[in-house]
Amino acid sequence: MTARVVLAYSGGLDTTVAIPYLSKMTGGEVVAVSLDLGQGGEDMESVRQRALDSGAVESIVVDARDEFAEEYCLPTIKANGMYMKQYPLVSAISRPLIVKHLIKAAEEHGGTHVSHGCTGKGNDQVRFEVGFRNLNPNLEIIAPARDYAWTRDKAIAFAEEIDLPIEQSASSPFSVDQNVWGRAVEAGYLEDLWNAPTKDIYSYTEDPAMGNAPDEVIISFEAGKPVAIDGRKVTVLEAIEELNRRGGAQGVGRLDMVEDRLVGIKSREIYEAPGAMILIKAHEALEDVTLERELARYKRLVDARWSEEVYDGLWFGPLKRSLDAFVDSTQEYVTGDIRLVLNAGSITVNGRRSNTSLYDFNLATYDTGDTFDQTMAKGFVQLHGLSSEIANKRDREAN
Repeated sequence: MTARVVLAYSGGLDTTVAIPYLSKMTGGEVVAVSLDLGQGGEDMESVRQRALDSGAVESIVVDARDEFAEEYCLPTIKANGMYMKQYPLVSAISRPLIVKHLIKAAEEHGGTHVSHGCTGKGNDQVRFEVGFRNLNPNLEIIAPARDYAWTRDKAIAFAEEIDLPIEQSASSPFSVDQNVWGRAVEAGYLEDLWNAPTKDIYSYTEDPAMGNAPDEVIISFEAGKPVAIDGRKVTVLEAIEELNRRGGAQGVGRLDMVEDRLVGIKSREIYEAPGAMILIKAHEALEDVTLERELARYKRLVDARWSEEVYDGLWFGPLKRSLDAFVDSTQEYVTGDIRLVLNAGSITVNGRRSNTSLYDFNLATYDTGDTFDQTMAKGFVQLHGLSSEIANKRDREAN
């Protein structure tokens, strides 16, 4: 049976050269699959044609922008998805969607193999391959960069050997991944942790020091879902895109972090995610108003665990599904408006309103009209601290 490899195709140098290389190594055909996830830049028709020009027998382009926003970004908002309390899972949430469409293409076009361009050092190999095995374990997996020790130098040399035209510059030292949820940059001089990122690193955001006038924005949510900006109805995709523009103009959403990769090493990453960071900040602020204290405390634990599951490539796993069910159950009353000010790289919440709020003005106020019975507090405080009081007494007497 002739091999038919379904390749996750980005249109860049590595995956372009991978098309003839995979054909040579397997003796089969290559089907290229590209997803529009709102990454911007090159026209997707050009990407599709480049794959065909490079030897693909089929080149499939999927407009997955709304699907990505509704089914992957929205759950991340509801779960306040932030790995290590910082990273809004820019790349991690895109991989299961790419996996889904690669499996679909393989089933529709007689695929025998699926392939990706990830190295053996990163997290993405795990996200792709665990996803492939979860959805269709009968497909064989090829990872040229890892399985054949495929390097950029080798890719360029192979392209020259077969006269494959490659327009992409090989001079950039950085590895970049981007979609509508954000942009990730690594490698090059960033691998020295003491080196500060230079201005040319950034694309989604302006310099926070530019001094643009503050931008006040009101985001409205219904059951945890952003539905309007400044009173104007929007889809989730439109909300992300608008906040990317407005937040990016204020230098909001930049992140320079050292993260713990799944394979056990630490890696320095630069991220830009203005829309993601604004939406998560607003969503957290609304949960502060609408979630009961014990539920809110426990949800913060679940949010962290959800983020770890997604980061670790277990989007299709049973724990992730169960955590999704919990998160969804908490969102019934997360409805209302959050007002924020975007300025000089910062996001500041300065207004909250909700018809499902648990904030009771009459209980909270210190002025006339206070309905909180302070006489109950004395006994409460004594009982609350009783166990630690007894323990400290024992410790003093023992010493």
